[in-house]
Amino acid sequence: MSKPDQAFVAQQAVPAGVVATRWWWVRHAPVRDDNGCIYGQKDLGCDTSDRVVMEAVGRILPRNAIWFASNLKRTHQTAEAIWAAGYPQPGMLIQEVAFAEQNLGDWQGLNRAAFFASRPIEVGSYWFAPIDEPAPGGESFVDVYERVKRAVDRINLENAGRDVIVASHGGTIKAAIALALGGLVEKGLAFTIDNCSVTRLDHLASQAHSGWRLPMVNQQPWMADASHNAMHQPAGPERASPTKLG
Repeated sequence: MSKPDQAFVAQQAVPAGVVATRWWWVRHAPVRDDNGCIYGQKDLGCDTSDRVVMEAVGRILPRNAIWFASNLKRTHQTAEAIWAAGYPQPGMLIQEVAFAEQNLGDWQGLNRAAFFASRPIEVGSYWFAPIDEPAPGGESFVDVYERVKRAVDRINLENAGRDVIVASHGGTIKAAIALALGGLVEKGLAFTIDNCSVTRLDHLASQAHSGWRLPMVNQQPWMADASHNAMHQPAGPERASPTKLG
C-alpha cells in the first residue's frame, strides 16, 4: 500500500490558541441484499470486495486516529475491509449507537422506488420525509440530528485535538454536516453521501469561540484509478450487472 496522500492527511493551518478536532466520516460500503427496499436500521451486511476502493479510502485517512462505528454490522465490515486493504488496524473500534442510520420504522422493508413515487417530489428528492416528520414507529431526521449532535459534542470534549474516524451511514453523515453548518438541519439533506465516500469536518475551538470548517464532502478517492472512475459505488438495483467494479 502506498503512503497516505499528504494533501488530505496533513493538518491544515490552525491559528495559535485554537484546537482542531478533525472528523473523518466514511459511509459504509454498498448494501446488495436489500432487494430494492428501504432498510434504515435493519442490520444488513455490505459488499466490501472492491479492494481498490478500500485501499484508496485508507490512503486518505489519518494514522493514529480514534475509530468509531455504529452498532450496525455494515459499518464494522467497512472498517475491517479498510484495515485489510492496508490501513494499520487500530487497537479498538468503538461502537456508538448514536451514529446509527435513521430508524425508519414501518417504512423499512417497503420498496424504495414505489415509496418515493408516492411522496411529494419536494420531499422525495431530499430524504424520506420532512425533517420533523417521524417514520411510523421510528424517528424523524431531527431526531437523528439531535442524537448525532449529542455524541459529537461529547467526543469533541473527550478527544479534543485528535483525528476521529467514523464508519457510519448516509443519514448520519448528513446530520453531522448539518451540525457543521451551524444547526441548519434541512440543509444537511442537500448533500449527496455516496457509499465508501469520505467527508471531513473540522471542529475548531478556542477559549472564546468554537465552530466548524468543511474541508471536503463526499470525497471519492478511488476515482483516481482509471478503472474506477465512476462517480459512486452503486448499491443494490443501481448495479448494471452482478460483476464487481473494475
